[in-house]
Amino acid sequence: MSFPHDSEVPADCLARQLEAEGFVCSLPARAILFMEGDVPRGIHLISHGHIKLTVCSREGRVLIVKIIDPGEILGLHNCITGAPYEMTAQTLQASRVSFVKREDLLRLMRNNPEACVAATQRLSRTCHEAYSQVGSVGFSQSASEKLARFLLALSTENGCEKDGCDTLRVELDLTHDEIAQAIGASRETVTRALANFRKKQLANLTRTMLLVKNRPELEKIAGLTPPDPGKHSSVSALRSAALGTGRQAS
Repeated sequence: MSFPHDSEVPADCLARQLEAEGFVCSLPARAILFMEGDVPRGIHLISHGHIKLTVCSREGRVLIVKIIDPGEILGLHNCITGAPYEMTAQTLQASRVSFVKREDLLRLMRNNPEACVAATQRLSRTCHEAYSQVGSVGFSQSASEKLARFLLALSTENGCEKDGCDTLRVELDLTHDEIAQAIGASRETVTRALANFRKKQLANLTRTMLLVKNRPELEKIAGLTPPDPGKHSSVSALRSAALGTGRQAS
């Protein structure tokens, strides 16, 4: 069986075929898709809404590993290997998800070379992001720096839109506790840092909305290299920076 060259495989090839195989579910906010340790029954393709992936220690401490955007697939490697889910997946807002049974996914990959290559590409990207995140462990960052990187990554990755001239708006339901779990800080530290950002007119987080008001200043706090004039920073660059692989602030 011959496989097409990577460049010949459309980025959404796998997503389109999975949508045709699965069935769509509309879920409320805070719904559980699967739990850490569960046996994989199938994959979840996120069409609308955001999902948080968390791990829990024996002592009950929760860490947010990632916030999943629309278009991403959850549980792909688990369904391929049969390994239990390593994380718990929970919706952050009302979401629309396509569910495809494991046996249907495996049949699709056996019979469709393009789908198989597209799945491999997705898994490779996930592996690269994991390496980047592990590589950032041990780097010393202030809470303000980590928070700035986190907010910048959210505002770039999550389909934000212009609100007025300079403000970027993202519809996202995140509590201070959840942000603390995502950046490895205490809730009190996050609350103080957000209050400082709000006072300086850099960013504001309400119960359902993130407003990034001064992106250049947030990038300075985050220790990011300013983009070239007239050019926008790429999503991938900000994602790596949010994981701690960008240039450290002096």
